[in-house]
Amino acid sequence: MKIAFVGKGGSGKTTLSSLFIRHLAAQQAHVVAVDADINQHLGAALGLDDREAGGLPAMGAHLALIKEYLRGTNPRITSAEEMIKTTPPGEGSRLLRVREDNPVYDACARTVRLDGGQIRLMATGPFTESDLGVACYHSKVGAVELCLNHLLDGPGEYVVVDMTAGSDSFASGMFTRFDMTFLVAEPTLKGVSVYRQYRDYARDFGVALKVVGNKIQGPDDLRFLRDEVGDDLLVAVGHSDWVRSMEKGRPPRFAELEEPNRAALRTLRQAADATCARRDWARYTRQMVHFHLKNAESWGNAKTGTDLAAQVDPGFVLGEQTGQFSAPQPA
Repeated sequence: MKIAFVGKGGSGKTTLSSLFIRHLAAQQAHVVAVDADINQHLGAALGLDDREAGGLPAMGAHLALIKEYLRGTNPRITSAEEMIKTTPPGEGSRLLRVREDNPVYDACARTVRLDGGQIRLMATGPFTESDLGVACYHSKVGAVELCLNHLLDGPGEYVVVDMTAGSDSFASGMFTRFDMTFLVAEPTLKGVSVYRQYRDYARDFGVALKVVGNKIQGPDDLRFLRDEVGDDLLVAVGHSDWVRSMEKGRPPRFAELEEPNRAALRTLRQAADATCARRDWARYTRQMVHFHLKNAESWGNAKTGTDLAAQVDPGFVLGEQTGQFSAPQPA
């Protein structure tokens, strides 16, 4: 399952996504975690020190390798230079799987050991001095979108993405790449305003959206969120001494997380798992193609000098008969 954590800046989405990742790891689930926020803090929230977090490879720096690997022998894509962030897979394309070793993971992922398990962690990479004034952050997350378009995941496999804050996620089609989106909202008007934006933007695309209330200090906070978001409120999380210790760099064993918060994490997993039976690979592929054609027309054709609509394989549906479409990995 592909899961996104979104919310306004400061809502606690990185903290909650890291807790969810720890929960999955403790349950021996197979997890690929991706830090796609402009503020790269997921590594630290998972217990990496400054040196380790700063040493995570930037996916954007390996975009050429990612494109060349995913292109495989797809006859509709004659070179990696013709691929853009929305390029969909087709016959001959290589697909990524959660439980495998491949050149993309070798270059871009690092293993992080957590209490009771381990995960793969990937990061878009922060803004660099050369980016300032000449690049937008969406150019960084293009590598993530391309990988999600080529990712084949199944039950018991989780890809958890800590997204950029606010409604910036809608600058690309990446918001449709997830089976479940958890929106972290504080009990404030600003907190629920991002929810309304997400709900309205995502409505036409069938995006599964649930709200996780955070920083709940009492019954009035909970009533406020229920009044504002209705049935979309899945669970609420209150104060955590465990989180406070973690933020000080002294995390206790994860088993010592408070039971109400552990119960909240179990609820999140149950909600995510329930989407597996409803997954519609055909719709997922159609949406991928939709955004690819939009990007091709608006800027991609001009940038590459190629008619990118020709990259669409009309007979390909991600998730169906995929064995014949996955080229052998290089020796």
